[in-house]
Amino acid sequence: MKILLGTGVALITPFKLDLSIDIDALKRVVNFCIEGNVDYLVVLGTTGESATLTSSEKQLVIDVVVEENAGRLPLVVGIGGNNTQLLTEELLKTNLKDFAAVLSVSPYYNKPTQEGIYRHFKTLAQASEKPLILYNVPGRTGSNIEPDTVLRLANDCSNIVGIKEASGDMAQIRSLINKLPSDFLVISGDDFTAYPTVIAGGVGVISVLGQGLPNELSRMIRLGLQGKEEEAFALHNAMIEGMKLIFQEGNPAGIKSILEARGICRPTVRLPLVEASSELKGRINEFMRAFTKIGA
Repeated sequence: MKILLGTGVALITPFKLDLSIDIDALKRVVNFCIEGNVDYLVVLGTTGESATLTSSEKQLVIDVVVEENAGRLPLVVGIGGNNTQLLTEELLKTNLKDFAAVLSVSPYYNKPTQEGIYRHFKTLAQASEKPLILYNVPGRTGSNIEPDTVLRLANDCSNIVGIKEASGDMAQIRSLINKLPSDFLVISGDDFTAYPTVIAGGVGVISVLGQGLPNELSRMIRLGLQGKEEEAFALHNAMIEGMKLIFQEGNPAGIKSILEARGICRPTVRLPLVEASSELKGRINEFMRAFTKIGA
């Protein structure tokens, strides 16, 4: 799975004012990321507001991204939830031919035990024709995938190949890197921990900010993977204010405001999310102006 080293981007789903999917804007986002030298694209993740999309809208997003990407970058698709049986059926019926892997979030709301999490992902692994990447985000799911559970899944399921780790806990991330087989992908799922994860031995990030600042974010990760820690840290430090701002009023309201500032899409989100406040947009615009000067 070396094609998933480096910087992946969790794509937004742009909307028009009437809340329909903005296909032209989605194409612009895809091309902006590709031209910004990111390494792969993630479709229908949390950032893509997949929870608010119908089945037909999800298929539309997939079709647009696959067509616009035209084989230029590897693609990962998000298929996750808290109903194991339904997810198994979805994996069996979904055409995954255009995807390198499936990203699947740990079951949310149910708050399963570690044994429940293990059995959930083992069942999905048996159903998936493509490699599976676990997604651990305790702040959203209400439960944590512990390192020993990840190790158990890595040893027992040959097509579980990595984890997107968004606990924000560097001690846990280091534990994963130290315990897991060397070819198991430990991917930062949090922009804040992307730099330290790579320096600790992780393989990269699935980023939100990376679609607003693709050149800079992907360069930071590349430098980190090359062991050029000082140069990578300088970029991390320059972007850290942007990382804070885009999550201040929820994701993807913040990153959509950055993309609005770049003229790529509208900042529209679907309820229960709301558009970023005028105050936050002002701060984002200030950051972008200052960051452009830093980049120059």
